[in-house]
Amino acid sequence: MSGQSKQRITRISEILYSAAKQTRVLSHLGWHSSVRDGFFDSNAKELPVVEYPAFNASPVLDQIAEARRLMQGSAIDEWLERQAGALHNSASMLLSCGTPAFFDYSRQLYGAPDDLLIDGRSTSLTLARDFEKKLVSLNGFDQTLLPEQEVSSEKMAASIETAVVDLFADDAPVVSVVDELSANALAGAERIRIRRDAQFNDKDIAQLIHHEAGIHVATSLNGKSQHNLPILAASHAGTTRTQEGLAVFAEFITGSMDLDRLRRLSDRTVAIKMAADGADFLQVYDYFLGRTGVELQAFENTRRVFRGGVMSGGAPFTKDIVYLDGLIRVHNFLRTLVANGRADCLLLLFCGKLDLEDIPVLCELSQMGLCQRPIYLPNWASDMRFLLSYLAYSAFLNTIDLKTVSTHYEELLRNAPLVEMGS
Repeated sequence: MSGQSKQRITRISEILYSAAKQTRVLSHLGWHSSVRDGFFDSNAKELPVVEYPAFNASPVLDQIAEARRLMQGSAIDEWLERQAGALHNSASMLLSCGTPAFFDYSRQLYGAPDDLLIDGRSTSLTLARDFEKKLVSLNGFDQTLLPEQEVSSEKMAASIETAVVDLFADDAPVVSVVDELSANALAGAERIRIRRDAQFNDKDIAQLIHHEAGIHVATSLNGKSQHNLPILAASHAGTTRTQEGLAVFAEFITGSMDLDRLRRLSDRTVAIKMAADGADFLQVYDYFLGRTGVELQAFENTRRVFRGGVMSGGAPFTKDIVYLDGLIRVHNFLRTLVANGRADCLLLLFCGKLDLEDIPVLCELSQMGLCQRPIYLPNWASDMRFLLSYLAYSAFLNTIDLKTVSTHYEELLRNAPLVEMGS
């Protein structure tokens, strides 16, 4: 490829990165704490009233149009067009806050609970319900053996600050505790914010370090180093499924996942389905309250489902289904890489903000010298020996007839009494 063509690709990437910086979905959809206070002042009996700031889409749409005028017909241009399409839909979604059309754009960007996954049979909803059946059978096991300890937001921030300094040295983001935030924690290349009134336990420390710092911060910093492809530094909706899936996989591979965390991810998917089917904020709040028994946590979980959407139901924000969907996609992708001898692609997952479907183009861009090796890797990926051995073993397990094996061991344990060995 000629130098002029490379310059064109970089220029398009620069324009799209600028558009992405002006399309901050989660920030735009944030709720002020007064909404929560008003909800509880009404004894949780009235639908919240939320006003969102006006979104000026014109600069974003103009930049997308400028980028598209420079595009041609190569596979790289098709990749750039996918980024443009995601940004266009994100802008349209923000323009439609509080209307039924919001759900249409959210579904295009993140999917919906009953959309088919890549196997053509499963959905995020069936996955969540299957998880729930298994979790019910394990109820009480983790709590009796591993009692939780409450952790303050300040202690959480201090633990994360130590971790990011170890991981990123002088490039470590600033860690702060803030009053207003759209999630318990949000991470970027320059700062990690912890919500002051969020509720944490000791298990959350490792989860947030591996999820937020090890993935979200690392890919942000690595994306910022991609001077030929600035779009790889942009956190936008088109890359959310893979970024969150990789972050949840990081929780698993580091032993930071627990049953409560998995249950929360499943519950969010079920709640989004409820809202899509017409359940209002109060009904979903009651669902979460029944699941957690904690009013503040139930409100925050419900807020995640309804931010940007319609409080009376029918138009939720569907982002939270990507955690389970993305996890399955990332895990299967990694297993397939190893099974097919393509471990060379592993590092590409960390070179910036991307989607799994971008990998073939990033291979080409890497060969052209436009996509650079990631500077920062999470600890579990910096030494590939364990990761590759785990994935090779996991890929091998996939070749075994699980139904036959399960039948054998179910029969073996059929008459075995429950074991009670104390705590």
